[in-house]
Amino acid sequence: MINWKEFAEWASAFVVVITGALAGHYAAQGMNPVQWAGAACAVLGSVTLAVALRVWPAETKIKARIQRD
Repeated sequence: MINWKEFAEWASAFVVVITGALAGHYAAQGMNPVQWAGAACAVLGSVTLAVALRVWPAETKIKARIQRD
């Protein structure tokens, strides 16, 4: 059975792939510099989300272990 953490990790990976694919698709059709900047921000934002979902819970576990010891 999949839990919410695994679902969030897979969903964030899906968002990264879809965002990159859409940015690449529209880049192939031709974009102006403002659209390039927006696409880059969207891709970087989705990667940041994916990394945050994987790193943030591990840090809270470490703090809980430190407080417990």
